[in-house]
Amino acid sequence: MTALTRRHFGLVLGAGAATLAMPAYLRSQGKPKVVVIGGGAGGATAARYIAKDSEGAIDVTLIDESNKYTTCFFSNLYLGGYRDFNSITHGYDKLESNYGIKKVTGRAKSVDRAAKTVTMEDGSTIPYDRLVIAPGIDFVWDSVNGYSEEASKVAPHAWKAGPQTELLKSKLDAVENGQTIIMVAPPNPYRCPPGPYERVSMMAHVLKKKGLKDAKIIVLDTKEKFSKQALFQEGWQKYYQGMIEWYAPSVHGGIKSVDVGAGTVTTDLDTFKGAMLNIIPAQKAGAIAAAAGVANDSGFCPIDASSMRSTMDENIFVIGDASIAGAMPKSAFSANSQAKVAAMNVRGDLIKSKVFPAKYSNTCWSLIETDDGVKVGAQYSPADGKIAANSTFISQTKEEDALRKANYEESVGWYTGIVTDIFG
Repeated sequence: MTALTRRHFGLVLGAGAATLAMPAYLRSQGKPKVVVIGGGAGGATAARYIAKDSEGAIDVTLIDESNKYTTCFFSNLYLGGYRDFNSITHGYDKLESNYGIKKVTGRAKSVDRAAKTVTMEDGSTIPYDRLVIAPGIDFVWDSVNGYSEEASKVAPHAWKAGPQTELLKSKLDAVENGQTIIMVAPPNPYRCPPGPYERVSMMAHVLKKKGLKDAKIIVLDTKEKFSKQALFQEGWQKYYQGMIEWYAPSVHGGIKSVDVGAGTVTTDLDTFKGAMLNIIPAQKAGAIAAAAGVANDSGFCPIDASSMRSTMDENIFVIGDASIAGAMPKSAFSANSQAKVAAMNVRGDLIKSKVFPAKYSNTCWSLIETDDGVKVGAQYSPADGKIAANSTFISQTKEEDALRKANYEESVGWYTGIVTDIFG
């Protein structure tokens, strides 16, 4: 595969209050209105491409609870000491100043699909002609008995980046020699399939670098296999021998409960005690998706594979982690790619611009140790009503050091390119 650099990143993916009280900046006379809920890799990309490629013909409002966005992607590298926190945190100012996007900081509470309005938590409403929902994930807290949002303040999940990421980092840095870290890895489907195992690698890197040879990481998985398993386990054996123990459910027999106060996770096999717990529960689409009535019984949102349009409402598009996107994994690269297809179809709906056949891409890089990066990815297109892979690639075991280093350098270039593509 051709190395993905910042220079051609956009080329690779580019194809593919009552009303009376409404602020003046939300009343655009004569222009069709698009509201985007969620300012991450999917939502911010969609807002930018709708505004940029319509050349101001569409009024775009972007809603997100925060005035800054911390990327979940590359947050493991912050955990491992390869990045600082500021380098994975980005603002929306360029979207506003360069593309005329109206950024609303607050929580979207509900959607009136008949009236085509979004109601904010403060009671104000924002009208739309088309709505893009990109809320990322929420958690099924009771998927791990004893875990809760309150418990996450003690045993962080850090699967939504920000304060949780900083909390996990502080707890990792406090681990002492002879102590144990316990991770509960989530069931499918979840955000970033290789992510938990890259995180294990980065935690082991930190322990090793500090000389904590008797510290240990135990992974209690809810799955019998995981993404890039052979690559990670090869790396763990090479760099972190004796430090990492991975247990499939066929071995531990099932996770029965967690007690964050006691620092224990109980399974059929045993009760494991750790100085630090990292519990990653099952996931579903962000809450606004269910509130809008575009999620099904799976907790995620069915879409039309050719457009990312909701199958439940022709005026709504759902992109990123919240969507049921066929063979595409839930990743930032996927969300960015889906956003461009959705943006193209939104423009086609509202200003009759040309709509091309949908094409999607994804690559997921993972760092195992310094200069040892691996990757997996594919090209996708609609087939039989679903998004299907046309071609795939994955790193192989026993690759040369130079190739693994090139993979890592490629991932750094990709990060620079994608955050520019998302936030301007």
